[in-house]
Amino acid sequence: MRTIPPPAVDVQDLEQYGYRQRFPRSLKSFDSFAIGFSFISITTSAFTLFGFVLTTAGPAGIWTYLIAGTGQTLVALVCAALAVRFPLAGASYQWGARLVNPVVGWWLGWLWLTYLILAILAVDYAFVQAAFQPLFGLTYSPASAAVQTAVVVAVQAGLIVWSTRATTRVNNAAVLFEIVGIAELVIVLLSAAFLAGHGHWDNLFSTGTLPREGWFGWLGPFMLATLLGGYNLVGFESVANLAEETEDPRRVVPRGMLRAMIGSAVLGFIFLATLAITVGDVEATTANPAPVAFILENVLGSAIVKIFLAFICVSIFCCGLVCMVTGSRLAWAMARDGRLPGHQLIARVPSATRGPTWATMLVAVACVLLVLSLAGNPQALLNLVAASTLLPAILYTGIVLTYVVSARELALEPGLFHLGRWEKPVIAGALLWLAYEFVIMLGPAQFRTAQAYNAGVIVLGLVAFALTWLLNPEVMRSSRADHETLPTRRL
Repeated sequence: MRTIPPPAVDVQDLEQYGYRQRFPRSLKSFDSFAIGFSFISITTSAFTLFGFVLTTAGPAGIWTYLIAGTGQTLVALVCAALAVRFPLAGASYQWGARLVNPVVGWWLGWLWLTYLILAILAVDYAFVQAAFQPLFGLTYSPASAAVQTAVVVAVQAGLIVWSTRATTRVNNAAVLFEIVGIAELVIVLLSAAFLAGHGHWDNLFSTGTLPREGWFGWLGPFMLATLLGGYNLVGFESVANLAEETEDPRRVVPRGMLRAMIGSAVLGFIFLATLAITVGDVEATTANPAPVAFILENVLGSAIVKIFLAFICVSIFCCGLVCMVTGSRLAWAMARDGRLPGHQLIARVPSATRGPTWATMLVAVACVLLVLSLAGNPQALLNLVAASTLLPAILYTGIVLTYVVSARELALEPGLFHLGRWEKPVIAGALLWLAYEFVIMLGPAQFRTAQAYNAGVIVLGLVAFALTWLLNPEVMRSSRADHETLPTRRL
Protein backbone atom coordinates (compact mmCIF):
# COMPACT_ATOMS: atom_id res chain seq x y z
CA MET A 1 0.00 0.00 0.00
CA ARG A 2 1.33 3.46 -0.91
CA THR A 3 2.36 5.63 2.02
CA ILE A 4 1.04 9.19 1.80
CA PRO A 5 3.90 11.65 2.42
CA PRO A 6 3.49 13.92 5.46
CA PRO A 7 2.57 17.58 4.91
CA ALA A 8 5.65 19.75 4.29
CA VAL A 9 4.86 22.06 7.23
CA ASP A 10 4.89 19.13 9.69
CA VAL A 11 8.25 17.93 8.35
CA GLN A 12 9.68 21.46 8.61
CA ASP A 13 8.44 21.73 12.19
CA LEU A 14 10.24 18.52 13.07
CA GLU A 15 13.43 19.56 11.28
CA GLN A 16 13.60 22.74 13.35
CA TYR A 17 14.12 20.53 16.39
CA GLY A 18 16.93 18.66 14.63
CA TYR A 19 15.04 15.46 13.83
CA ARG A 20 14.03 13.86 10.56
CA GLN A 21 10.69 12.26 9.81
CA ARG A 22 10.82 8.55 10.68
CA PHE A 23 7.15 7.56 10.96
CA PRO A 24 4.21 8.00 8.57
CA ARG A 25 1.97 10.89 9.70
CA SER A 26 -1.22 8.87 9.54
CA LEU A 27 -3.07 10.07 12.67
CA LYS A 28 -5.89 12.57 12.30
CA SER A 29 -8.16 14.39 14.73
CA PHE A 30 -10.33 11.44 15.77
CA ASP A 31 -7.30 9.14 16.01
CA SER A 32 -5.71 11.60 18.42
CA PHE A 33 -8.82 11.85 20.59
CA ALA A 34 -9.25 8.06 20.53
CA ILE A 35 -5.72 7.46 21.82
CA GLY A 36 -6.31 9.67 24.85
CA PHE A 37 -9.82 8.36 25.48
CA SER A 38 -8.71 4.74 25.22
CA PHE A 39 -5.76 5.32 27.57
CA ILE A 40 -8.04 6.85 30.21
CA SER A 41 -10.65 4.11 29.54
CA ILE A 42 -13.58 4.63 31.87
CA THR A 43 -14.61 0.98 31.58
CA THR A 44 -11.18 -0.06 32.84
CA SER A 45 -11.59 2.25 35.82
CA ALA A 46 -15.02 0.91 36.66
CA PHE A 47 -13.99 -2.73 36.45
CA THR A 48 -10.71 -2.16 38.25
CA LEU A 49 -11.67 0.13 41.11
CA PHE A 50 -15.42 0.12 41.64
CA GLY A 51 -14.95 -2.66 44.18
CA PHE A 52 -12.23 -0.62 45.91
CA VAL A 53 -14.62 2.33 46.20
CA LEU A 54 -17.38 0.14 47.65
CA THR A 55 -15.10 -1.34 50.31
CA THR A 56 -13.35 1.96 51.08
CA ALA A 57 -16.19 4.49 51.02
CA GLY A 58 -19.39 2.83 49.84
CA PRO A 59 -21.35 3.84 46.72
CA ALA A 60 -21.19 7.54 47.70
CA GLY A 61 -17.45 7.44 47.07
CA ILE A 62 -18.10 7.97 43.36
CA TRP A 63 -18.56 11.73 44.01
CA THR A 64 -14.80 12.03 44.45
CA TYR A 65 -14.55 11.37 40.70
CA LEU A 66 -15.74 14.94 40.08
CA ILE A 67 -12.93 16.32 42.25
CA ALA A 68 -10.35 14.26 40.39
CA GLY A 69 -11.88 15.24 37.05
CA THR A 70 -11.55 18.94 37.87
CA GLY A 71 -7.98 18.61 39.13
CA GLN A 72 -6.80 16.49 36.21
CA THR A 73 -8.41 18.85 33.69
CA LEU A 74 -6.27 21.67 35.11
CA VAL A 75 -3.16 19.49 34.68
CA ALA A 76 -4.28 18.62 31.14
CA LEU A 77 -4.50 22.32 30.28
CA VAL A 78 -0.84 22.77 31.27
CA CYS A 79 0.18 19.71 29.24
CA ALA A 80 -1.77 21.00 26.22
CA ALA A 81 0.12 24.31 26.37
CA LEU A 82 3.45 22.43 26.38
CA ALA A 83 2.35 20.09 23.58
CA VAL A 84 1.77 23.12 21.32
CA ARG A 85 5.34 24.26 21.91
CA PHE A 86 6.99 20.86 21.38
CA PRO A 87 5.14 18.58 18.91
CA LEU A 88 7.60 15.73 19.50
CA ALA A 89 7.53 12.09 20.52
CA GLY A 90 8.53 11.67 24.14
CA ALA A 91 6.27 14.40 25.54
CA SER A 92 7.28 14.83 29.20
CA TYR A 93 10.91 13.88 28.45
CA GLN A 94 11.12 16.50 25.70
CA TRP A 95 9.45 19.20 27.80
CA GLY A 96 11.87 18.78 30.71
CA ALA A 97 14.99 18.35 28.56
CA ARG A 98 14.33 21.38 26.36
CA LEU A 99 12.90 23.80 28.91
CA VAL A 100 15.14 22.99 31.90
CA ASN A 101 18.01 20.57 31.23
CA PRO A 102 18.64 16.97 30.14
CA VAL A 103 18.75 15.68 33.72
CA VAL A 104 15.24 16.94 34.48
CA GLY A 105 14.04 15.66 31.10
CA TRP A 106 15.60 12.25 31.67
CA TRP A 107 13.92 11.82 35.05
CA LEU A 108 10.53 12.94 33.76
CA GLY A 109 10.94 10.45 30.92
CA TRP A 110 12.06 7.67 33.25
CA LEU A 111 9.18 8.20 35.67
CA TRP A 112 6.68 8.18 32.82
CA LEU A 113 8.21 5.10 31.19
CA THR A 114 8.13 3.10 34.43
CA TYR A 115 4.59 4.32 35.11
CA LEU A 116 3.52 3.08 31.67
CA ILE A 117 4.95 -0.35 32.42
CA LEU A 118 2.99 -0.48 35.69
CA ALA A 119 -0.11 0.86 33.92
CA ILE A 120 0.06 -1.81 31.24
CA LEU A 121 0.25 -4.47 33.94
CA ALA A 122 -2.55 -2.94 36.03
CA VAL A 123 -4.84 -2.67 32.98
CA ASP A 124 -4.05 -6.11 31.58
CA TYR A 125 -4.32 -7.71 35.01
CA ALA A 126 -7.72 -6.03 35.43
CA PHE A 127 -8.68 -7.30 31.98
CA VAL A 128 -7.97 -10.86 33.11
CA GLN A 129 -9.32 -10.74 36.68
CA ALA A 130 -12.37 -8.48 36.30
CA ALA A 131 -13.58 -9.13 32.74
CA PHE A 132 -11.98 -12.08 30.89
CA GLN A 133 -12.22 -14.67 33.66
CA PRO A 134 -15.84 -13.74 34.60
CA LEU A 135 -16.79 -13.84 30.90
CA PHE A 136 -15.61 -17.43 30.52
CA GLY A 137 -16.41 -18.55 34.07
CA LEU A 138 -12.77 -19.11 35.00
CA THR A 139 -11.69 -19.30 38.64
CA TYR A 140 -9.29 -16.57 39.73
CA SER A 141 -5.91 -17.37 41.24
CA PRO A 142 -2.82 -15.16 41.37
CA ALA A 143 -0.82 -17.66 39.29
CA SER A 144 -3.42 -18.06 36.54
CA ALA A 145 -4.01 -14.30 36.35
CA ALA A 146 -0.26 -13.63 36.05
CA VAL A 147 0.22 -16.14 33.23
CA GLN A 148 -2.84 -14.92 31.33
CA THR A 149 -1.72 -11.31 31.75
CA ALA A 150 1.68 -12.19 30.27
CA VAL A 151 -0.08 -13.70 27.25
CA VAL A 152 -2.18 -10.55 26.79
CA VAL A 153 0.99 -8.39 26.91
CA ALA A 154 2.58 -10.56 24.21
CA VAL A 155 -0.47 -10.27 21.95
CA GLN A 156 -0.55 -6.47 22.33
CA ALA A 157 3.17 -6.18 21.52
CA GLY A 158 2.72 -8.38 18.46
CA LEU A 159 -0.09 -6.20 17.11
CA ILE A 160 1.92 -2.99 17.64
CA VAL A 161 5.02 -4.40 15.96
CA TRP A 162 2.95 -5.68 13.04
CA SER A 163 1.37 -2.32 12.18
CA THR A 164 0.87 1.03 13.91
CA ARG A 165 -1.94 1.90 11.51
CA ALA A 166 -3.71 -1.39 12.20
CA THR A 167 -3.30 -0.77 15.93
CA THR A 168 -4.86 2.68 15.53
CA ARG A 169 -7.79 1.31 13.54
CA VAL A 170 -8.46 -1.36 16.14
CA ASN A 171 -8.35 1.30 18.85
CA ASN A 172 -10.65 3.67 16.92
CA ALA A 173 -13.23 0.92 16.53
CA ALA A 174 -12.89 0.03 20.21
CA VAL A 175 -13.41 3.66 21.28
CA LEU A 176 -16.58 3.99 19.20
CA PHE A 177 -17.68 0.66 20.60
CA GLU A 178 -16.93 1.84 24.15
CA ILE A 179 -18.78 5.16 23.84
CA VAL A 180 -21.85 3.60 22.24
CA GLY A 181 -21.69 0.57 24.53
CA ILE A 182 -21.50 2.61 27.72
CA ALA A 183 -24.37 4.83 26.59
CA GLU A 184 -26.47 1.74 25.85
CA LEU A 185 -25.41 0.09 29.10
CA VAL A 186 -26.44 3.16 31.10
CA ILE A 187 -29.86 3.21 29.43
CA VAL A 188 -30.38 -0.55 29.74
CA LEU A 189 -29.20 -0.71 33.35
CA LEU A 190 -31.37 2.15 34.52
CA SER A 191 -34.40 0.94 32.60
CA ALA A 192 -34.05 -2.65 33.78
CA ALA A 193 -33.26 -1.65 37.35
CA PHE A 194 -36.26 0.61 37.78
CA LEU A 195 -38.68 -1.58 35.85
CA ALA A 196 -37.63 -4.49 38.05
CA GLY A 197 -37.60 -2.34 41.17
CA HIS A 198 -33.87 -2.83 41.87
CA GLY A 199 -32.75 0.78 41.44
CA HIS A 200 -31.99 2.89 44.50
CA TRP A 201 -31.28 6.63 44.12
CA ASP A 202 -30.32 6.80 47.79
CA ASN A 203 -27.27 4.64 46.96
CA LEU A 204 -25.66 7.82 45.61
CA PHE A 205 -25.40 9.03 49.21
CA SER A 206 -24.92 5.68 50.94
CA THR A 207 -21.71 4.79 52.75
CA GLY A 208 -22.52 1.12 52.24
CA THR A 209 -20.96 -1.20 54.79
CA LEU A 210 -19.06 1.66 56.46
CA PRO A 211 -20.35 3.87 59.29
CA ARG A 212 -21.15 7.51 58.47
CA GLU A 213 -19.15 8.72 61.45
CA GLY A 214 -15.75 9.94 60.32
CA TRP A 215 -16.57 9.40 56.65
CA PHE A 216 -15.43 12.93 55.76
CA GLY A 217 -12.54 12.84 58.22
CA TRP A 218 -8.87 13.42 57.46
CA LEU A 219 -7.64 10.49 55.32
CA GLY A 220 -11.07 8.98 55.86
CA PRO A 221 -13.19 7.06 53.35
CA PHE A 222 -14.12 10.08 51.23
CA MET A 223 -10.52 11.16 50.70
CA LEU A 224 -9.30 7.61 50.02
CA ALA A 225 -11.99 7.08 47.39
CA THR A 226 -10.32 9.80 45.31
CA LEU A 227 -7.93 7.06 44.19
CA LEU A 228 -10.67 6.08 41.73
CA GLY A 229 -10.29 9.26 39.66
CA GLY A 230 -6.60 9.63 40.44
CA TYR A 231 -5.93 6.25 38.86
CA ASN A 232 -8.34 6.56 35.95
CA LEU A 233 -8.10 10.14 34.70
CA VAL A 234 -4.46 10.01 33.60
CA GLY A 235 -2.73 9.44 30.30
CA PHE A 236 -4.35 12.27 28.36
CA GLU A 237 -0.83 13.40 27.39
CA SER A 238 -0.31 10.05 25.64
CA VAL A 239 -1.69 11.89 22.61
CA ALA A 240 1.48 14.03 22.60
CA ASN A 241 3.71 10.96 22.53
CA LEU A 242 2.47 10.28 19.00
CA ALA A 243 2.86 13.88 17.83
CA GLU A 244 5.40 12.89 15.17
CA GLU A 245 2.80 10.54 13.66
CA THR A 246 -0.01 13.13 13.72
CA GLU A 247 -0.99 15.58 10.99
CA ASP A 248 -0.84 19.21 12.13
CA PRO A 249 0.10 18.18 15.70
CA ARG A 250 0.26 21.73 17.08
CA ARG A 251 -3.49 22.01 16.67
CA VAL A 252 -4.67 18.40 16.72
CA VAL A 253 -2.76 17.14 19.79
CA PRO A 254 -3.92 19.75 22.38
CA ARG A 255 -7.50 19.48 21.10
CA GLY A 256 -7.46 15.67 21.28
CA MET A 257 -5.89 15.75 24.74
CA LEU A 258 -8.53 18.03 26.25
CA ARG A 259 -11.48 16.36 24.50
CA ALA A 260 -10.33 12.96 25.78
CA MET A 261 -9.92 14.28 29.33
CA ILE A 262 -13.21 16.17 29.61
CA GLY A 263 -15.24 13.55 27.72
CA SER A 264 -13.89 10.76 29.91
CA ALA A 265 -14.61 12.68 33.12
CA VAL A 266 -18.23 13.38 32.16
CA LEU A 267 -19.10 9.98 30.68
CA GLY A 268 -17.17 8.18 33.41
CA PHE A 269 -19.12 9.83 36.21
CA ILE A 270 -22.45 9.04 34.50
CA PHE A 271 -21.43 5.37 34.23
CA LEU A 272 -20.25 5.18 37.85
CA ALA A 273 -23.44 6.85 39.09
CA THR A 274 -25.49 4.33 37.11
CA LEU A 275 -23.59 1.44 38.69
CA ALA A 276 -24.13 2.91 42.16
CA ILE A 277 -27.87 3.36 41.57
CA THR A 278 -28.29 -0.21 40.33
CA VAL A 279 -26.52 -1.84 43.29
CA GLY A 280 -29.16 -4.05 44.88
CA ASP A 281 -27.60 -5.85 47.83
CA VAL A 282 -24.80 -3.51 48.91
CA GLU A 283 -23.17 -6.05 51.22
CA ALA A 284 -23.12 -8.84 48.65
CA THR A 285 -21.88 -6.52 45.90
CA THR A 286 -19.12 -5.13 48.12
CA ALA A 287 -17.94 -8.64 49.02
CA ASN A 288 -17.85 -9.85 45.39
CA PRO A 289 -14.36 -9.89 43.72
CA ALA A 290 -15.89 -8.64 40.42
CA PRO A 291 -18.68 -6.29 41.60
CA VAL A 292 -19.48 -4.73 38.19
CA ALA A 293 -20.02 -8.14 36.61
CA PHE A 294 -22.06 -9.07 39.69
CA ILE A 295 -24.30 -6.00 39.24
CA LEU A 296 -24.77 -6.65 35.53
CA GLU A 297 -25.74 -10.28 36.16
CA ASN A 298 -28.22 -9.37 38.90
CA VAL A 299 -29.90 -6.67 36.82
CA LEU A 300 -29.68 -8.07 33.29
CA GLY A 301 -29.29 -11.81 33.75
CA SER A 302 -26.37 -14.09 32.93
CA ALA A 303 -27.15 -14.34 29.18
CA ILE A 304 -27.13 -10.59 28.48
CA VAL A 305 -24.22 -9.90 30.82
CA LYS A 306 -21.95 -12.03 28.59
CA ILE A 307 -22.55 -9.65 25.69
CA PHE A 308 -21.57 -6.61 27.72
CA LEU A 309 -18.58 -8.37 29.26
CA ALA A 310 -17.34 -9.10 25.73
CA PHE A 311 -17.50 -5.41 24.80
CA ILE A 312 -15.79 -4.47 28.06
CA CYS A 313 -13.00 -6.96 27.35
CA VAL A 314 -12.35 -5.20 24.03
CA SER A 315 -12.25 -1.77 25.70
CA ILE A 316 -9.87 -2.83 28.46
CA PHE A 317 -7.63 -4.71 26.00
CA CYS A 318 -7.30 -1.57 23.87
CA CYS A 319 -6.53 0.52 26.94
CA GLY A 320 -3.51 -1.69 27.61
CA LEU A 321 -2.66 -1.59 23.91
CA VAL A 322 -2.52 2.21 23.87
CA CYS A 323 -0.47 2.25 27.08
CA MET A 324 2.10 0.05 25.33
CA VAL A 325 2.08 2.19 22.16
CA THR A 326 2.75 5.24 24.33
CA GLY A 327 5.53 3.50 26.25
CA SER A 328 7.26 2.37 23.06
CA ARG A 329 7.29 5.94 21.66
CA LEU A 330 8.66 7.35 24.88
CA ALA A 331 11.45 4.74 25.10
CA TRP A 332 12.26 5.34 21.43
CA ALA A 333 12.40 9.13 21.86
CA MET A 334 14.83 8.88 24.78
CA ALA A 335 16.96 6.33 22.90
CA ARG A 336 17.00 8.54 19.78
CA ASP A 337 18.84 11.17 21.84
CA GLY A 338 21.20 8.55 23.27
CA ARG A 339 19.65 8.80 26.72
CA LEU A 340 18.92 5.15 27.48
CA PRO A 341 21.36 2.26 27.92
CA GLY A 342 21.27 0.22 24.72
CA HIS A 343 19.99 3.19 22.75
CA GLN A 344 21.66 2.00 19.54
CA LEU A 345 19.21 -0.92 19.34
CA ILE A 346 16.16 0.67 20.99
CA ALA A 347 16.18 3.63 18.59
CA ARG A 348 16.06 1.50 15.44
CA VAL A 349 13.02 1.77 13.19
CA PRO A 350 12.96 -1.23 10.83
CA SER A 351 11.64 -0.34 7.38
CA ALA A 352 9.39 -3.39 7.40
CA THR A 353 7.32 -2.21 10.37
CA ARG A 354 7.77 1.60 10.14
CA GLY A 355 7.52 1.65 13.93
CA PRO A 356 9.83 1.44 16.99
CA THR A 357 9.96 -2.36 17.06
CA TRP A 358 12.79 -2.78 19.56
CA ALA A 359 11.41 -0.14 21.91
CA THR A 360 8.08 -1.99 21.88
CA MET A 361 9.82 -5.28 22.68
CA LEU A 362 11.72 -3.64 25.56
CA VAL A 363 8.48 -2.44 27.16
CA ALA A 364 6.76 -5.81 26.62
CA VAL A 365 9.63 -7.85 28.12
CA ALA A 366 9.75 -5.57 31.17
CA CYS A 367 6.00 -6.08 31.65
CA VAL A 368 6.21 -9.87 31.37
CA LEU A 369 9.11 -10.14 33.84
CA LEU A 370 7.31 -7.98 36.38
CA VAL A 371 3.94 -9.69 36.10
CA LEU A 372 5.46 -13.16 36.51
CA SER A 373 7.06 -11.96 39.74
CA LEU A 374 3.53 -11.25 41.03
CA ALA A 375 2.28 -14.79 40.43
CA GLY A 376 1.95 -15.51 44.16
CA ASN A 377 0.53 -12.15 45.25
CA PRO A 378 -3.27 -12.11 45.84
CA GLN A 379 -3.16 -8.29 46.22
CA ALA A 380 -1.32 -7.79 42.93
CA LEU A 381 -4.06 -5.73 41.25
CA LEU A 382 -4.54 -3.32 44.16
CA ASN A 383 -0.77 -2.84 44.54
CA LEU A 384 -0.35 -2.17 40.81
CA VAL A 385 -3.22 0.31 40.83
CA ALA A 386 -1.86 2.19 43.84
CA ALA A 387 1.67 2.27 42.42
CA SER A 388 0.41 3.52 39.06
CA THR A 389 -1.51 6.32 40.79
CA LEU A 390 1.40 7.74 42.80
CA LEU A 391 3.84 7.84 39.87
CA PRO A 392 1.65 10.09 37.67
CA ALA A 393 1.18 12.48 40.60
CA ILE A 394 4.97 12.79 40.87
CA LEU A 395 5.30 13.19 37.11
CA TYR A 396 2.51 15.75 36.72
CA THR A 397 3.99 17.80 39.54
CA GLY A 398 7.29 17.82 37.67
CA ILE A 399 5.57 18.86 34.44
CA VAL A 400 3.63 21.71 36.05
CA LEU A 401 6.77 22.98 37.81
CA THR A 402 8.65 22.76 34.49
CA TYR A 403 5.99 25.00 32.99
CA VAL A 404 6.25 27.42 35.92
CA VAL A 405 10.04 27.89 35.69
CA SER A 406 10.04 28.28 31.91
CA ALA A 407 6.76 30.10 31.20
CA ARG A 408 8.59 33.11 29.77
CA GLU A 409 10.10 30.93 27.03
CA LEU A 410 6.66 29.73 25.90
CA ALA A 411 5.81 32.56 23.51
CA LEU A 412 2.14 32.83 22.58
CA GLU A 413 1.49 31.94 18.95
CA PRO A 414 -1.68 33.30 17.29
CA GLY A 415 -4.24 30.65 16.46
CA LEU A 416 -2.75 28.02 18.76
CA PHE A 417 -3.82 26.90 22.22
CA HIS A 418 -2.40 28.78 25.22
CA LEU A 419 -3.44 29.47 28.83
CA GLY A 420 -3.47 33.25 28.42
CA ARG A 421 -5.04 35.17 31.31
CA TRP A 422 -6.00 31.88 33.02
CA GLU A 423 -2.38 30.77 33.39
CA LYS A 424 -1.93 31.59 37.10
CA PRO A 425 -5.26 30.17 38.40
CA VAL A 426 -4.82 27.02 36.27
CA ILE A 427 -1.32 26.40 37.63
CA ALA A 428 -2.37 27.15 41.22
CA GLY A 429 -5.36 24.80 40.94
CA ALA A 430 -3.28 22.04 39.37
CA LEU A 431 -0.64 22.22 42.12
CA LEU A 432 -3.31 22.24 44.83
CA TRP A 433 -4.90 19.11 43.36
CA LEU A 434 -1.54 17.34 43.06
CA ALA A 435 -0.68 18.18 46.67
CA TYR A 436 -4.04 16.65 47.69
CA GLU A 437 -3.13 13.49 45.75
CA PHE A 438 0.22 13.24 47.50
CA VAL A 439 -1.43 13.46 50.91
CA ILE A 440 -3.77 10.60 50.03
CA MET A 441 -1.06 8.37 48.56
CA LEU A 442 1.64 8.96 51.18
CA GLY A 443 -0.40 8.93 54.39
CA PRO A 444 -2.35 5.65 54.71
CA ALA A 445 -0.45 2.50 55.68
CA GLN A 446 -2.35 0.45 53.07
CA PHE A 447 -0.30 2.10 50.32
CA ARG A 448 3.10 1.17 51.74
CA THR A 449 3.62 -1.54 49.12
CA ALA A 450 2.84 0.95 46.36
CA GLN A 451 5.30 3.38 47.91
CA ALA A 452 7.91 0.61 47.94
CA TYR A 453 7.29 0.04 44.21
CA ASN A 454 7.90 3.73 43.56
CA ALA A 455 11.04 3.71 45.70
CA GLY A 456 12.24 0.76 43.63
CA VAL A 457 11.55 2.73 40.45
CA ILE A 458 13.73 5.58 41.73
CA VAL A 459 16.56 3.24 42.77
CA LEU A 460 16.46 1.47 39.39
CA GLY A 461 16.38 4.90 37.77
CA LEU A 462 19.56 5.89 39.57
CA VAL A 463 21.28 2.82 38.12
CA ALA A 464 19.98 3.50 34.59
CA PHE A 465 20.89 7.19 34.87
CA ALA A 466 24.43 6.37 36.01
CA LEU A 467 24.89 3.94 33.11
CA THR A 468 23.57 6.47 30.62
CA TRP A 469 25.87 9.17 31.99
CA LEU A 470 28.92 6.89 31.89
CA LEU A 471 28.21 5.61 28.37
CA ASN A 472 27.21 8.95 26.83
CA PRO A 473 28.35 11.82 29.08
CA GLU A 474 28.38 14.50 26.38
CA VAL A 475 24.69 14.06 25.65
CA MET A 476 23.77 14.19 29.34
CA ARG A 477 25.88 17.31 29.99
CA SER A 478 24.47 19.43 27.18
CA SER A 479 22.24 22.25 28.38
CA ARG A 480 19.51 21.37 25.87
CA ALA A 481 18.49 18.35 23.80
CA ASP A 482 21.50 17.79 21.56
CA HIS A 483 19.79 18.26 18.19
CA GLU A 484 17.74 21.29 19.08
CA THR A 485 17.26 24.50 17.20
CA LEU A 486 14.39 26.34 18.85
CA PRO A 487 11.76 27.52 16.36
CA THR A 488 11.17 31.26 16.38
CA ARG A 489 8.49 31.69 13.72
CA ARG A 490 5.02 32.88 14.58
CA LEU A 491 1.97 31.28 13.03
